[in-house]
Amino acid sequence: MTDRFVALRLFVRVARSGSFSRAGRELGFSQPSASRIVSELEREVGVALLTRTTRAVTLTEAGVDYLARIEALLDALDEADHAARGSGELRGVLRVGVAASFGVRELIPRLPAFAERHPALRIELLMNDQRQDLVNDGVDVALRFGELADSVATARRLGATPRLLVASPDYLARGGVPQAPADLADHRFIAGPVGPGPRGIAMTLDGRTLVVRVQSRLMVTVNEGATAAAVAGLGIAMSGHWGCRAELDAGRLQQVLPAWDLGKTELHAVFPAGRAAKPAARALGEFIAAALADPS
Repeated sequence: MTDRFVALRLFVRVARSGSFSRAGRELGFSQPSASRIVSELEREVGVALLTRTTRAVTLTEAGVDYLARIEALLDALDEADHAARGSGELRGVLRVGVAASFGVRELIPRLPAFAERHPALRIELLMNDQRQDLVNDGVDVALRFGELADSVATARRLGATPRLLVASPDYLARGGVPQAPADLADHRFIAGPVGPGPRGIAMTLDGRTLVVRVQSRLMVTVNEGATAAAVAGLGIAMSGHWGCRAELDAGRLQQVLPAWDLGKTELHAVFPAGRAAKPAARALGEFIAAALADPS
């Protein structure tokens, strides 16, 4: 790779991270070297691309347009390199946005097999229960649950997890095991990101659907917290199976009303709009889809 391409990649990382020191660490440069290389790039281009203050590094108006064009070129270069090698080997950095619970429980345990296939690929996991801005945060692929917001971003369905009602054996011993959906009205509920919704819980059995209203005594903003609250005996929680499978297998949680279907939550790989997905991002999506289809 020429010095110009090094400078371009460094500029992209500075623009996305807002930090010369962080971008330098990612690409193997000191903070002063990173600043010097980008300054030389600006002199070659003939315009300021970044505004530097003691608190932040931000893009100028010219820098915003330059970044969009350069990222498209660099992505095309990565694609060309990948095709030319013809071996399937992936290189560079892959930035993955993923909810913390799914990342810890399902993605990371499977990741060694993917990393072993692609030893020259560096993977960064941005584990955050808030949805990242793919473009501003420099995310190459985000793993997202639920309905996708209207967007020009492209997405691929990776799988789905059934929604379950779960509670601890201790809670059920104290409060009784619900035998029918109507019994849920007498129980404490933990409201988490999976549910229940504002109208209640939609449950289907033998083609008949009921919507049951429940009272939430505790609200938790992340699924991992809702699962922990259920294990602690604070009430009944709704969770995707992936979010509580370990606790069910260990007997720390029990499924409530298992005959009733609460639907599924879909998982998608979402790629940034406006440019082709990186080969590594597509490869990770394919890997996860295959891994989830084969739970063994």
